[in-house]
Amino acid sequence: MPLPKTLLLLLPLLAAAQLATAQLVQPKAAFTRADTLRGGQPVARTCYDIRYYHLDVRLDPAKQSVSGSNLFRFAATQDFSRLQFDLFANLAVEKVLYHGQPVPFVREANAVFVTFPQVVRKGSQDEFTVQYSGQPTVAKRAPWDGGLVFSKDAQGQPWVASACQGVGASIWWPCKDQQADEVDSMLISISVPTGLQDVSNGRLRRVTDLKDGYTRFDWAVRNPINNYDVALNVGHYVHFGGVYAGEQGPLTLDYWVLPDNLAKAKAQFAANVPPMLKSMEHWFGPYPFYADGYKLVDAPHLGMEHQSAVAYGNHYQNGYLGQDRSGTGWGLKWDFIVVHESGHEWFGNSITSQDIADMWVHEGFTTYSEALFVESQYGKQAGQEYIHGQRRNIQNDAPIVGPYGVNKEGSGDMYDKGSNLLNMVRTVVNDDEKWRQMLRGLSKTFYHQTVTGAQIIDYLSKESGRDLSKIFAQYLRFSTLPILEIRFDKGQPLGRWQASAPGFDLPVRVRLRGGEYRFVAPTTKWGPLPLPGATKENVEVDTLNYYIGVLVE
Repeated sequence: MPLPKTLLLLLPLLAAAQLATAQLVQPKAAFTRADTLRGGQPVARTCYDIRYYHLDVRLDPAKQSVSGSNLFRFAATQDFSRLQFDLFANLAVEKVLYHGQPVPFVREANAVFVTFPQVVRKGSQDEFTVQYSGQPTVAKRAPWDGGLVFSKDAQGQPWVASACQGVGASIWWPCKDQQADEVDSMLISISVPTGLQDVSNGRLRRVTDLKDGYTRFDWAVRNPINNYDVALNVGHYVHFGGVYAGEQGPLTLDYWVLPDNLAKAKAQFAANVPPMLKSMEHWFGPYPFYADGYKLVDAPHLGMEHQSAVAYGNHYQNGYLGQDRSGTGWGLKWDFIVVHESGHEWFGNSITSQDIADMWVHEGFTTYSEALFVESQYGKQAGQEYIHGQRRNIQNDAPIVGPYGVNKEGSGDMYDKGSNLLNMVRTVVNDDEKWRQMLRGLSKTFYHQTVTGAQIIDYLSKESGRDLSKIFAQYLRFSTLPILEIRFDKGQPLGRWQASAPGFDLPVRVRLRGGEYRFVAPTTKWGPLPLPGATKENVEVDTLNYYIGVLVE
């Protein structure tokens, strides 16, 4: 997802030692029953595994309304007679049909509970259909809030898009709105006033004139997809495309843009998409959705990582709305939205966190992908400078990991602090090819899966041959930075970490001024540092690659 707007306006980073002087004290958030229904995994959700959706929606741009249905096809994971799906309360559930007959349901907050006439047995395959209608929430500042965006293009034509990460897809369509269970495949049917087009995920299978002033577009998604990625993009689009010779053969590239943007889009996408794909496949492995292709779609908002149909709204310019978030100059050499939102195809779309409390898995790795793209284009030093520049956006305001089970993300530092954390792990691994294979291994091991943050950390620990859990704990679960303290006792350098995570043990690179860096391994207790000839005046710590505080006395 695009970075929070506030991150564009932050002052340069305060001194690390100042940031780490006091642990942030936050009032305990009060969560409601509605939060638990939205973010938790009660039996009414875990009793069924969603396998297939057919979302069939009719959009009326003039009335800003939707009507239609969604077919839920599922496998029962246990015996049950009652289940939960989700739909925002401002949208009406007209009927729930089971084997063609209406069945009773009740609503609580944005959850809907359906009772079946008999027990659905474990292992059985079954289905039900939800018919619904209403005016969905209108997003006021998409993509940072959620809902549908109702806009007009320069010619006065309707231009409508969905953007619902975080708040959830049930803000505009009925679904099992929990990231832990992705549907295996789906058909998206969007009917719009004739003359407009819908662009959704996957591949266009059919266009049908409904003979009533509406046209239906059927899009088939062959890969698992998380709910917030399911996209509706309606406008007066023109299409062009191409083919990328990828690791798994030809990958179709399809671009849907407004007519006024056609010339700009052809130039901007040609300059950015092929090198982006080359970099991502080099570092992370094959593009995860060859069966569904790769698309960029003009959107009336900044952008969003909608799987195989990435929403684009960066106005065909380099940088992030024309700015370089790193302040280094490297960020003005490429289109931020093309690179960042496409990076989510690997982290966020193929590998999806089960709970949004672990959204650092999406945003940390994808923000890091920006630096890897810079490295692939301009060399490792440029990539390292870009990562270092990302620190200017870090607030150190709260833990990156949010509370589980209540649909609550952690700090926006998941982007840039997450990126710097991953770069530190790379530095500790100290073998760039091994690190690349670890990243590619993540994509292979967790391909098209939902994961916990702990699974990602355990994998990286196993493949690196080092327990990285305490390093991740410090940067994900505490707002303060660790401080490397160095003092001298009778000329002998001693070091220790001052850190919030118990047992913190980050190996760090240190040198004598003008010399070669070497790794030292301080703990949270004072101990000797193997630095012959070190003095207070000549000892240097690698703060380009390490996001830490340093105190030498």
